[in-house]
Amino acid sequence: MRFRTLNELAELSVREGKPIYRVMLEDQAMESGRTAEREWDKMKQYYGIMKEAVRKGAAAEGGSRSGLTGGDAKRTLDYARRPDSSLALDAGKAMAYALAVSEVNASMGRIVATPTAGSCGVIPGVFVSSQERFGWSDDDMVGGLFCAGAIGYVIANNSFISGAEGGCQAEIGSAIGMAAGALTELKGGSPAQVLHAVGLALKNTLGLICDPVAGLVEIPCIVRNGFGAVNALAAADMALAGVRSVIPSDEVIQVMLEVGGAMPDIHRETAQGGLAQTPTGRRLAEQLAAGTRTSGDRKDGENDGE
Repeated sequence: MRFRTLNELAELSVREGKPIYRVMLEDQAMESGRTAEREWDKMKQYYGIMKEAVRKGAAAEGGSRSGLTGGDAKRTLDYARRPDSSLALDAGKAMAYALAVSEVNASMGRIVATPTAGSCGVIPGVFVSSQERFGWSDDDMVGGLFCAGAIGYVIANNSFISGAEGGCQAEIGSAIGMAAGALTELKGGSPAQVLHAVGLALKNTLGLICDPVAGLVEIPCIVRNGFGAVNALAAADMALAGVRSVIPSDEVIQVMLEVGGAMPDIHRETAQGGLAQTPTGRRLAEQLAAGTRTSGDRKDGENDGE
């Protein structure tokens, strides 16, 4: 790639008069040795998988194999359609769709890691709901994925995208930044606004720990995807409105690296701290270790661990 930082990426975009997604597409093709058309078609296949995961998860009422989670995407989508929903339908859909993809992942379904399986719901939630709202084509969304990929490339090479290395800030945080930046470009934002969206999004998740109950990518991972999608919408709107990330996005990425490196091991995907070690978290882990599904322990309206 001809860029290592987001600032270099934006400078390339401006200098060559191309959107960020086009810079990424051409650089990816040059690096892989494949044609830009082939890279595009491959990304389009990925987007098809994302849309199918949204469809499947949003309609599902059953739970995951562990019994820890399931059906929350459908509940959330149904509530979003009510006139008294606080988020209203558009943002509610983004949240519900993010939950849907994450629930498909928890049920061993087919997803695209964006950038990881633990954060697989944020980008599809934002992209599919925005496509439905604004009438964008699949090709528009594929361009958005290349923009998101460019942002993820910079984060991965300058900080973390793995919860085991940098906590949940590295997984959910990166996904929110990628989605926010891509949505900003899709809505006509400048390269500078894209960078501001990324910086605003990442700052909001600094220090977020990775503490999966029973070591599974379910609690609290799934709901964090839902919240993450809404955060991405907010960051994009702020950037498009002219709100700046006073701390440049590349510097925020360096802070993510610093914070992740200082994070205790118990808060980095080990399930040895945080929510995983609450009394309820330990009880659920013990039940799963004994081969007992947890769904039967729920009372009406109760969602263990969330």
